Amino acid sequence: MRTIKILQIGMGPLGIKIAKMIDERSGVETVAAVDINPDLNGKDLALLCGKEASGVAISNDLAKEVARSKPDIVVLTTVSDMRRIVSQIETILDLGLPVVSTCEELSYPWEEAPEAANKIDALAKAQGVAVLATGVNPGFLMDAFPIFLTAVCQHVEHVRINRYQDAQFRRIPFQKKIGAGLTLEQFEEKKRAGTLRHVGLTESMQMIAKRMGWQLTKTEDIIAPIIAQDIIETEAMTIAAGKATGVEQIGRGYVGDEVKIELHFRAAVGEPESFDEIKISGTPDLHSRIQGGVNGDIATGAIIINSIPRVLEASPGLKTMMEIYPVSFFS
Repeated sequence: MRTIKILQIGMGPLGIKIAKMIDERSGVETVAAVDINPDLNGKDLALLCGKEASGVAISNDLAKEVARSKPDIVVLTTVSDMRRIVSQIETILDLGLPVVSTCEELSYPWEEAPEAANKIDALAKAQGVAVLATGVNPGFLMDAFPIFLTAVCQHVEHVRINRYQDAQFRRIPFQKKIGAGLTLEQFEEKKRAGTLRHVGLTESMQMIAKRMGWQLTKTEDIIAPIIAQDIIETEAMTIAAGKATGVEQIGRGYVGDEVKIELHFRAAVGEPESFDEIKISGTPDLHSRIQGGVNGDIATGAIIINSIPRVLEASPGLKTMMEIYPVSFFS
């Protein structure tokens, strides 16, 4: 297999993490990197990854980098919401390139943002390329993976998924994203502003419901702080008793008055046990549990990279993880 040439957009902590993982894999290569941060402009990507200079300098000129490097695909790691991602993807599609994105709301936007989804889908089809958003969650653990498990079920009545993680082993932006170290007043303020939550819970429920053939009549996304009972000290922060250590988020999808889907996401610094669990009530009942949980930072980068060949061979349009060939490790 020839080496796939990748242009990365968004060189924050996640973009750098993915760049390091690409460098360690055969079959893929980052040939260009773009970011709007002026402090990064001109810096050698490999040096930011802790390696020897490679000659790939971060640029703020996407069109120029596309013309210079002639990439096969774009890996987009910028924002989480549909409101901001649409114009970014439009720009990329105008250059005729397929996209793999980490945008959580783009993982299944057809119910929550149908107008934007249709726009991206039409543009991608016009250019003859595919667009996919994925990640560890949404994109796998709380939607695609449980959907795949139901393949052996004659009937499914209910799906429950639990994801518990000790966030002290996650990157600092993730810890801040879940409100670790905030006072309860600060937590509520960010919650009201919509900046403190696990993004994608509703999209995961919608993806599951679509594949099960359930028409959801209502969804809930309930967010609450996890509160430190004692002082917690880590390398990154000290959290006083009474402050938030993270977030507990519960999603429920209803068909009529019946709860058909329950997603329980709990991420906190000092969470006593990490695990990923799927419980399917049906014929047969299924119970899958990954003890210790899946490391989200590693898994997000890995699934983005592993999705690239599947996106390159996919039919044109905006895709979900259910509409491409199964993703696996490759080398």
